[in-house]
This record gives sequence, structure tokens and C-alpha cells, in this order.
Amino acid sequence: MRLMWKAMDKMRCLRKRSMFPFLGFLITFLLVFNLYMDDGYVLEAEKREMGETLMQPANSHTFRDLSNFSGTINVTYRYLAGIPLPRRKYLTIGLSSVKRKKGNYLLETIKSIFDQSSYEELKEIVVVVHLADFDLVWCENLVQEITRKFAHHIIGGRLLVIHTPEEYYPSLDGLKRNYNDPEDRVRFRSKQNVDYAFLLNFCTNLSHFYMMLEDDVRCSRNFLTALKKVITSREGSYWVMLEFSKLGYIGKLYHSRDLPRLAHFLLMFYQEMPCDWLLIHFRGLLAQKDVIRFKPSLFQHMGYYSSYKGAENKLKDDDFEEDSIDIPDNPPATLYTNINVFENYDATKAYSSIVDEYFWGKPPCTGDFFVIIFNKPTKISRIKIVTGTEDRQNDVLHHGALEVGHKAVETKQGRQCTSYITLGEFKGGNIEVNNVDHKIGFDIECVRIVVTASQKEWLIIRTISLWTTQPLSQL
Repeated sequence: MRLMWKAMDKMRCLRKRSMFPFLGFLITFLLVFNLYMDDGYVLEAEKREMGETLMQPANSHTFRDLSNFSGTINVTYRYLAGIPLPRRKYLTIGLSSVKRKKGNYLLETIKSIFDQSSYEELKEIVVVVHLADFDLVWCENLVQEITRKFAHHIIGGRLLVIHTPEEYYPSLDGLKRNYNDPEDRVRFRSKQNVDYAFLLNFCTNLSHFYMMLEDDVRCSRNFLTALKKVITSREGSYWVMLEFSKLGYIGKLYHSRDLPRLAHFLLMFYQEMPCDWLLIHFRGLLAQKDVIRFKPSLFQHMGYYSSYKGAENKLKDDDFEEDSIDIPDNPPATLYTNINVFENYDATKAYSSIVDEYFWGKPPCTGDFFVIIFNKPTKISRIKIVTGTEDRQNDVLHHGALEVGHKAVETKQGRQCTSYITLGEFKGGNIEVNNVDHKIGFDIECVRIVVTASQKEWLIIRTISLWTTQPLSQL
């Protein structure tokens, strides 16, 4: 045991440098330690298999291949309000809530979800509230309030309220005090991990995607439409977790197929660290190395008092926008340029709404180009392109034209459009064209930026934003 605690001390030091370099050591150590614990939630066979796998040479895809973790956890839930509908929805929104010493924001959060969604959007979502407090009187009183305020959503299958009996929880006494956290803090965050695990487990088969929120947030208008735009634009690319807020466990999106593994993961390491740290490790084990966070944020923290001891929590997301309907569609496409790219600031970065991503190239010459080729012909209503950044205001396109093309053909260099027309010239490094579909007589297959005069300055294309006229499902 003394050797194990020395190892823990080393881990604390390593934590200050980086989360990921010691990831393999962390998981291996926790695994060995857990093998000697009486854990009723992970079978010994599962532990043994995971141990054998993690002891092998590092492989970022290892955890993804553990089929035993794809099944749900055997828990009997109490249905406090509503029942699941047989048809899978597009999105499940999960909330876990406990009794607070000060304030209660759950009802406002539920109201914001429904009020900020259109009638058509409401058809595609289900909200699951996990009342995770062991005080059953509090749970029953709160359920009565929820039922009174949101009866039509419960009847319509858009709102479910559940509770996990205390008997299914692991021991919350004598927990390891990692990082010198006080005992009550360790108990709080460890139980929170289990609360989330049971919520994720319940939601596995309700929809195609799952969004985790906290119980003290407000939503931007038509957030589901914004989410669908982002998901559509990521079609064909691999991701584990997309983030739509930079705060806590707010606005984190998953494929529902990954929920069982995440639930098992949280249960297995529930007492090791807070959930937002565990999520970083889970994402890395499933081979998503970098954070994928989008702007504007779609969810804002509104609580003033924390659920932990009623402490003040004034955190706000300064990237939040109340009205997110103006998020571009950016239909699936291939991008390339003949401008010399600086390091890893490649062409695709300009087409992404991920925070702090942009294209950066060396000084362009007359005739250089930057091309977007859509996967299929698309009706475009609006195009907006911004070059340069606040800290590099000279790295803009000083002289350039925006063109759209069609009649794409296959060449040795890939698909290329054979016919282009010019929509306008860049002014001050930017260009915006509205009513594009009314100005041209064809569906667009290519969008091209052409450099019309050489420049000495480097070029940053910060954002390329395209809006379409057809529904997302047709893109």
C-alpha cells in the first residue's frame, strides 16, 4: 500500500504538467488498485480483460474495442414521471439534479429547453431528469412541481423523470482523498460521477445523440437546429465528444452508442477525480485527442449557488449567444489550396466553427486560389468570408475575388469545376454576399477565393460561412 500511495504522490506532480502524458500510467495504476477492491458494478472478468488490454503497448483505440463495455448496467430505475416512447428521437438531453442548500434552478432549466425549441424541434428531443438525491421526500415534492408545470410535455413523451434507488450505489464512505480534497468534497464528486453514470445508462437507447446539461443553465434559441448543422458539417469525420459550452459538464454531445462505455468508465473510476477530468481521459481513450468546441456557445450557466455546499458560483460563458439561429450550414465538402500552408493551419480549419481554428498561409501570389468543392450540388443563399484576426490584422486578403462554380468533372487532382462566375471583390479583407441563389441560375458545386494581386503579408482565412436554402436532412 505504501508503494501505491508513493505512486499517487508522483501522479499529483505529473498532473501539473499535462493530463495526457501520464494517462497510461494513471489508468494502469487505478486498474491494479481496483482489481483488489470489492466493486459490484464491474465484473471481475471485465476488470481482468481491461487489465490485460491496458498492460499491452499503448494503443489509442484499445478501449473502443472492449465489447464487454457496450452493454447497459443492470439497474432498476423508479419512474417518477413519464415513460419512454418506443420511437427513438434525434436527441436526448440529460440532467442530473440533487437538493441544494441554496437555490434551485432545475425548473428554470427545463423551461428554457422547451421554450427555446420550436414545435418541429420538440418532436425530435426527449429530456430525462435524474433526481439523484437520497431524500425521497424532496424528490416527491419536486416531481409534483415538475408534473404541474410540464404536464403536456410529460404526456407527449418529451419529459421523463427518474430516480436510482440508493441500494445500487457503491460505498461513498472511506473514499480515496486524491489531490488533498476534503472528505466531503470527495464524497460529493464521487457520488456525482455515479449519478451521471446511471443517467447515461438509462438514456442509451432513447435517441441517436445525447447532450449532457447541468441543472442550472439556459439555452439559446433553436439550439437543436444549431446542433444539427454542426453534426451535419462533421459528417464523415470521427468524433467522440463535441462541446457547445466551455463550462463544466454543460453542452457536451455524444453518440448514444458510446453511452454504455462512458457509464461503465465513470463507475469504474468514480472516486478517482471529478467527472470533467474523467471525460478528458475517456475522450482520449476513444482516440479523440483534441477538444472540439464550437462558437457561439449554445448554453449558459445561470446558477448563482453551487450544488456543493451552496458555495457561490458566478461562472459565465462569454461565448454564449442567446440567438444561435445565424450559425452557418457549411455543407459537407472537400477543401484545397495552392497557397503554402503554415504548419498545421490547413484549409479545413477555415471551414470549421471550432474555437480558435483558421487557415494560415504564406504570402499568396496573383492567381493563387482556395477552393471548396461540395459533396453534391447545393443551393446557397448567403456567403460570408472573414480574413485576418484581431492580433494579426495585416494578415488579410488585400486583393481577391469570390467565385462560385458548377459543371464539376473528375481530374487527376480530384473533382474540379469547369465554369465559374464572380460574385464580388474582397473589401478590407472581408466579403459577404446575400441572396446568392437569386443571382445565379444553377446549384453551386464549388466556391473559390482567387488572389487578384500578390502581397507581402501572410494570409489568415478566419472563417468561411455558408448558408443553404434546403433543409439540413437534404444536405
